[in-house]
Amino acid sequence: MRDATKGVKPRVKPLPEVQPYMVLQYNADGTLVDPFRARKAVNKSSVLQPNLNRPREPMEAYPLESLKYVGLLSKSKLTYALLKTPDESVQQVKLGSYVGQNFGRVTQIMDGEVVLTEIVQDDLTGDWVERTSSLVLQE
Repeated sequence: MRDATKGVKPRVKPLPEVQPYMVLQYNADGTLVDPFRARKAVNKSSVLQPNLNRPREPMEAYPLESLKYVGLLSKSKLTYALLKTPDESVQQVKLGSYVGQNFGRVTQIMDGEVVLTEIVQDDLTGDWVERTSSLVLQE
C-alpha cells in the first residue's frame, strides 16, 4: 500500500488571488432616518383625528382581537351587542360606543356581526385613516 502511493504527487490547485478590500465611503448627510429609533408622528392638520381629550370608555381597555361578540339584546328601540372580554365578563355596547384600542366606534349592530370604524395612524405618512373592522357572532 505504501509503495502504491509513494510515487504519486497530488495536484493541488493554487489559491485564488486575494482581492484587496476597497473601502467605500457613504455619507447620507442626515437624509436617512435611523431604522432603530421609533418614528415621530408628524402632526398634520388633518381633518380626521381622534379626540384624545374625551374620557375613555371601559371597553377601550381591551384589544379588539381579544373581544368576542356573543349576543344581541334589544330594549324598546335600542339594540345592544353583548361582548365577552378576556376576563370572561360580558359587556353591553350600543351604536356610538367606543371599543378596542384603536379609537373604534360601533357603527352597526346586526344579528351576526358588529361593525366598527377605527381611526388608526398610517405608519408611513403619519396621517389618521379610517378602517372598518368587525366582530362576528361566536356560537
